[in-house]
Amino acid sequence: MATSEKNLSHFDKDSIPDASKMIIGIVVSEWNSDITDNLLKGAKETLKELNVNPENIYIHYVPGTFELPLGAQYLLEHTDAQGVIALGSVIQGETKHFDFVCDGATNGIMNVGIKYNKPVILGVLTDNTMQQAIDRSGGKHGNKAVECAIACIKMIALKKKINSPKGKIGFSSSH
Repeated sequence: MATSEKNLSHFDKDSIPDASKMIIGIVVSEWNSDITDNLLKGAKETLKELNVNPENIYIHYVPGTFELPLGAQYLLEHTDAQGVIALGSVIQGETKHFDFVCDGATNGIMNVGIKYNKPVILGVLTDNTMQQAIDRSGGKHGNKAVECAIACIKMIALKKKINSPKGKIGFSSSH
């Protein structure tokens, strides 16, 4: 497991771009709400800690993880969100349903981001057990949504940088 030795909630605030003027949507699956509520809490707290105005955080719910891409699309079509974080949780069961939901959500979220040329961040936990989901949504491994909030901010900032006159000229390295 990629997160077995990593706390997903640790970050260096000084390495994150200024987010004070960003507008970010969050679409949350109602399915496995014990997990997705914790993911939402982690995303909101991180965005606020990184100076996103709470009025510029749009939160909407969808029935399940499979509906996340369309929820993200609605946010991008009907709001001024500059990026969207899609939060869900799918726990392995005894049927192939897990595979279909995970594949559909993953591909759908990627396609919405490409279609709208805005970051749509995959914050879907795909775990074998409920305990793994608990551990990654605020438990012993931190909260995956913290990483998602940071990724959304960084991608919005990258787009702004590349779209600026200086960003279109020359080579740049941030490391």
